[in-house]
Amino acid sequence: MSKVLIIGAGGVGGVVAHKCAQVPEVFEEIMLASRTVSKCDAIPAELNRPIQTAAVDADNVPELVALIKKFGPEMVINVALPYQDLHIMDACLETGVHYLDTANYEPIDEAKFEYKWQWEYQDRFKEKGLMALLGSGFDPGVTNVFCAYAQKHFFDEINYVDILDCNAGDHGHPFATNFNPEINIREITQRGKYWENGEWIEIDPMSQSWTFDFPEVGPRKAYLLYHEEEESLVKNIKGLKRIRFWMTFGEEYITHLRVLQNVGMTRIDPVMFEGHEIVPIKFLKALLPDPASLSQGYTGKTSIGCLIEGVKDGETKKCFIFNVCDHAKCHEEVNAQAVSYTTGVPAMIGAMMMCNNVWKSEGVYNMEQFDPDPFMDKLNIHGLPWNVQWL
Repeated sequence: MSKVLIIGAGGVGGVVAHKCAQVPEVFEEIMLASRTVSKCDAIPAELNRPIQTAAVDADNVPELVALIKKFGPEMVINVALPYQDLHIMDACLETGVHYLDTANYEPIDEAKFEYKWQWEYQDRFKEKGLMALLGSGFDPGVTNVFCAYAQKHFFDEINYVDILDCNAGDHGHPFATNFNPEINIREITQRGKYWENGEWIEIDPMSQSWTFDFPEVGPRKAYLLYHEEEESLVKNIKGLKRIRFWMTFGEEYITHLRVLQNVGMTRIDPVMFEGHEIVPIKFLKALLPDPASLSQGYTGKTSIGCLIEGVKDGETKKCFIFNVCDHAKCHEEVNAQAVSYTTGVPAMIGAMMMCNNVWKSEGVYNMEQFDPDPFMDKLNIHGLPWNVQWL
């Protein structure tokens, strides 16, 4: 049994706390920490067992180190902001504990994310005998494992991967984001990018779209974005010729976003307002609904998966490996909407793989580098059952 420290008490942090609490045979003691301790303190009342809470500034390495030393966990589950990944990794190295996150690092002053910064920690984690598991959410995370599972069981080589993410839910707000608004909007408004024939190709934001028939949802228009799992899958999937990532957005969402961009509200650089510096996107975040508050009354489903084409025994084959998740059922179980649920459950399972030494190594790793079978089994057990359609 293990002690785990969860850093971040937003929608995903709440799900991770719920799901860890459901498996006391793995997670003996749990601490939930955040800059706003009141968010942490609201969660234990929803759980079936006690957990500890604490205040911590994830930008402050000495403060992180002090908390880790005081609680003494075997590992840290980082579901704070991507800007804080490196601070938390530094604190884990200093205190000798394992590390897991759900999204890769990006600098606060540039809308750019890539694994370069975290992959550079490889030698330091190896030297300390520690493991860091990156991107243990859904996408990245489960999508990486879907590809690894297909590579192991279905194909001799994989040539084409399209990762397709659809949220067909309705939260009742004219405009809201399903995870941190700052991160969500930065991700969508930067230039799209995909990998084909050995090179990265950039496109204008939201300039390519595709209508795909999502299981249990139906046809939805999806837009090509850049997403971090593409970077690691290019390195680890044999025979890959092209990989792309697509996400659906409703027309109302796109209209709101276009207006916000046109008036400068999505800017990430500071501007002067009445003698004070403000960052427009941070101000916008303060105005929008907290994603953790959206679950009450949220209807509809998410449908997310990997469309994979490759060769088996000399024949070309294509399949879609996917999960469908119901917003209302997630709220009933853990008081969260499906976007938080689909990220939080894999974070708990990834931590379980590490704590039980099912996935064990020293250094920095992505999900597809391990045996996918035990993780896929746990998805079925812990709320994210998957299926395969052959096309």
